[in-house]
Amino acid sequence: MSTSAAHPLRLPLRLAGRVGLRGRFDLAQLGPNWYAAVMGTAIVANGAAALPVRVPGLIGFGEAMWALALAALLVLVAARTVHLTRHRGEAAAQLLDRPAVAVFYGCPPMALLSVGLGTMLVGSRVIGTGPALALDAVLWSLGTLYALAVAAGIPYLMITRHPVSALEANPTWLLPVVAPLVASACGPVLVPNLPAGWAQEAMLYGCWGLFGIGLLATLVMLPVVFTGLFHSKLPALVLTPSLFLVLGPLGQSVTAVHQLSDAARPVLPALAPAMAALAELYGVAVIAVAMLWLAVAATANLRARRAGMPFAMTWWAYTFPVGTCVTGASALARHTGFGGFTALATGLYVLLLAAWVAAASGTVSGLARGRLLAR
Repeated sequence: MSTSAAHPLRLPLRLAGRVGLRGRFDLAQLGPNWYAAVMGTAIVANGAAALPVRVPGLIGFGEAMWALALAALLVLVAARTVHLTRHRGEAAAQLLDRPAVAVFYGCPPMALLSVGLGTMLVGSRVIGTGPALALDAVLWSLGTLYALAVAAGIPYLMITRHPVSALEANPTWLLPVVAPLVASACGPVLVPNLPAGWAQEAMLYGCWGLFGIGLLATLVMLPVVFTGLFHSKLPALVLTPSLFLVLGPLGQSVTAVHQLSDAARPVLPALAPAMAALAELYGVAVIAVAMLWLAVAATANLRARRAGMPFAMTWWAYTFPVGTCVTGASALARHTGFGGFTALATGLYVLLLAAWVAAASGTVSGLARGRLLAR
């Protein structure tokens, strides 16, 4: 997300001139990576709703963050639509042909899905249950179709067209395959609102299928990513925050398996006990791995900061992955009743807030200056 198109996570927002001087954005540079800001904002709202502790004003804060995420999503969708319509899709084709950028097409569906979930969790208090349900149904449907297209399409391009090497893999390669996991975690909230019987069962089984797609694809991709990291390291200091992306599928899979377990109780009562046991055991094991990797990623980023790592849009990688760990730890706290998971979820949420403030303030500052400080 810096000025070089050769590196992953380096697609910047270039301005046609400094804002306030010429006053317009170059929409050609508003790529799919910018949806990471929507994801990072929406997960703050969703985490507020999921936390197993109630703090005065927390839900109101979550509502404000959801509204901000929804507004950012609408602005990005409008801007991208204007540009792609103006250039008849040429820009999208060019981005898909660039391996370092194409992986970021995993961000738009996750943004749609995260804002949709937030609409049900906190937005319903603002716009009402009926409109919230309708909006979430639309966003989940669009986000899921988009996620499946990306999860199949980007690996296909990597296999058939992109000149990529496993020895140069990096955590951004996870973005396309994580999107179905997000869909599987966001879908169960819609199950109680469907007609009882076939519709609810189909939705639940479909979400389990999405869980399987995302989980198995992640298990395939993770060894490739680590091969690239061990062999080639990260090609630039500003890419160090991308190490946090490994947390995404870990925390999201824990969240998903608990959401699916909750939805199964009234719909699939025969399977519900097994699903609950799986959710608890899987969740404890995977959240432990996530915390170990969090320590590794945080240490690497502290080292990079001491080495002079500047702000870049890569800093949004701090937000959504940590947020998935918040929702995963919160689900474990709710299911097990263990206070340690409550403390973990609370601590991770504080970390998420700090990450969001750092990423958002840096982005606003970069926009105000008419440039971003990544090099």
